[in-house]
Amino acid sequence: MLVVGLLLIAGSALWFVLTGNTDVRYSADTDGTVPMWFRWIPVLTGLALVRLMPFPAAITSTERQPRLEAGVLLASAVLFAVTLRLAGGGEPAHTLLKVLLLLGVPVAMFWSLRRRGTAWCPAGGQPDVWRRWAPAIPVAAWVLLSYASPWAMPSSDFATTVDLATLVLVLVVGFLVNSLLEEVFYRRWLQSRWEAILGRWPAIMLASLLWAAWHVAIQSSGDLPVDLASTFVNQGVLGLFLGYLWSKYRMMWPIVAVHGAVNAVPILLPLL
Repeated sequence: MLVVGLLLIAGSALWFVLTGNTDVRYSADTDGTVPMWFRWIPVLTGLALVRLMPFPAAITSTERQPRLEAGVLLASAVLFAVTLRLAGGGEPAHTLLKVLLLLGVPVAMFWSLRRRGTAWCPAGGQPDVWRRWAPAIPVAAWVLLSYASPWAMPSSDFATTVDLATLVLVLVVGFLVNSLLEEVFYRRWLQSRWEAILGRWPAIMLASLLWAAWHVAIQSSGDLPVDLASTFVNQGVLGLFLGYLWSKYRMMWPIVAVHGAVNAVPILLPLL
């Protein structure tokens, strides 16, 4: 899985280099593009800093491999990517399918398994105070490089075109449906269970590619191979950073903060 994922990302990047078009869409809200390595520099820096930060208290999993749960979550992720593209990627299909397949199906499965006493539950300990906040360093570095450096993502003019109530509503709903729900599903639920089966980096890669794949539906150019390659070198690479943060620290706030920044910072920057 890890080798296949690396080949997909590296092959996609090489394809863009050979065709002379290394720019990728950075948001579903605009047709604007940036060089793909603008997305890589903050991620590679973040990955290096996560590697250098100390580990929290040891986290181990139960001996039983959660194959059923992992399989259902994998099927939900694939079905979400496929059905969303078939539906055109717009609203309300985007939100309805996401709530149904990334929240409804897992919650129903967990509820059923817990009633029968067969649900998988990872074991682990709580990190001390210093290590609890250690991820703030790579997260802050990623934010600064992504939005306050020569490789910064362009800002959006959305906040200047709507009233305050609309802006707050969009940010809150977007945070809950996109940042929070996606990180809970792809990292906390799906990646954790596949880690127990495949190991850390194969599971991180699997979750990253699945998370990247559904973005084809909302950033489609009409050319599926190009769209897949674009999401692999963009969201796929960012997913490696998010997945490593989750795997190493098993805390939600760092990955939700990064994902939330992806969606909210470009909107809020013009107001500063």
